[in-house]
Amino acid sequence: MPPKVLIVDDETFIRLLIEQTLEEVENEGVTILTADNGQDALEIIQSEKPDLVFLDVMLPRMSGFEVCETVKRQLKMEDVYIVLLTAKGQEFDRQRGEEVGANIYMNKPFDPDELAELAQRVLGI
Repeated sequence: MPPKVLIVDDETFIRLLIEQTLEEVENEGVTILTADNGQDALEIIQSEKPDLVFLDVMLPRMSGFEVCETVKRQLKMEDVYIVLLTAKGQEFDRQRGEEVGANIYMNKPFDPDELAELAQRVLGI
C-alpha cells in the first residue's frame, strides 16, 4: 500500500506550499491528503491512517494539540508520525507538543528542503 501524508492547515497558501514541497515524494507514489480544520483531520487520520501528518497547531474546530493528543494518547496510533507546525516558537508550546505526543515540533516559516527531507526519511524514500 502506498504511503500517505496528511497536510492540515487552515491557510490554503500554507497547504499548497507544503504540497508543492512534497511533490518529489508524490512522484514516488505517496498519496497526499489535506484538511483545513482539526475535526476533519482527526476523521481522516482514523479512516486513512496516514504515515505522516503535518499538523498546524492553531486550527478551527479542534487545535493541533487536541488532534495530536487524541491520535497518540487516546487512539494509541503510535505509528502515525506527527509533525506539529506553528508560528509560535515559545518553549511552553514546544513542551505542550511533547506532552501530547508529537514526534517533531517545527516553527513557521519552515525550510521547504528540511520538510521534504523529513518526509523522505519518515516514509523511507
